[in-house]
Amino acid sequence: MPTLDRQDDVFVLDIGGTENRFHPDWVASVGALLDEVEQAEGPRALVTAASGRFFSNGLDLEWLFAHADQANDYLTGVQGLLARMLTLPVVTVAAVQGHAFAAGAMFSLAHDFRVMRGDRGYWCLPEAEIDIPFTTGMSALIQARLTPQTAHEAMVTARRYGGQDALAAAIVDHATGEDAVLRTAVGIARAQAAKAGPTLGTIKARMYAPALEALREKEIPLG
Repeated sequence: MPTLDRQDDVFVLDIGGTENRFHPDWVASVGALLDEVEQAEGPRALVTAASGRFFSNGLDLEWLFAHADQANDYLTGVQGLLARMLTLPVVTVAAVQGHAFAAGAMFSLAHDFRVMRGDRGYWCLPEAEIDIPFTTGMSALIQARLTPQTAHEAMVTARRYGGQDALAAAIVDHATGEDAVLRTAVGIARAQAAKAGPTLGTIKARMYAPALEALREKEIPLG
C-alpha cells in the first residue's frame, strides 16, 4: 500500500512497487495520506513516486469488471482523487520513473509538475486502443493540462510517449536519467515549499474550475 515519508519540507508519497492500479483500497489510502500533507503546518510540498517498471497502470479493471454494479461509485472515487491532487494546496511533483498509462497518466497530469525518466518507460492514454471511452471529467482534466494538439494526439491515437518525446510535447517538464528522477522532483518541490497554503489551493481551484466541475460529477456515463 502507499506510504508517506517526509524529507524536511518535502513529503514523498510512495504509491508502490507493483502496477499501482487504482484499487478502491489504494485510492482510499492515497486520499488518507493526502489528508496528512494538507493538514501539516509550515512550508511543504509533495512528490509522488513509485518503484519498479510502473509509475501507475491506471484503473483496476479486474476489480471493476468483477464489481460492475459499483462502477459509478468507483469512478466517482477515482475522479475525486484526481480533483484532490489537482487542487492540493501545496506544490506537487510526479516522479515518473516507469510506465504511466491511462488513469495513471492522468494522475501524473493532476500534479503541478512532472519529471520522467528519459531513456525507458512510456506515458500513454490507451483508451482508444482498449475500447474504453474517457469520462467527461477525465477528458476535461487532460485537455486542461495539455496543449490542444498534444491532447488530441494522445487521446485519439493512443501514442506511447517516451520521456524525451513527452518532454518535447510538454507532457512532462523534465526528462532525466533513472537515478535523477526522484532527486530532480524533490529539488523542484523543495524550491516551492514556501507557497503551501489556502491561497495556492484557491488559485488552482479557480484555474481549473471547469475540469473540477466535470471531475466531481456524481453520475458518470459509462458508454
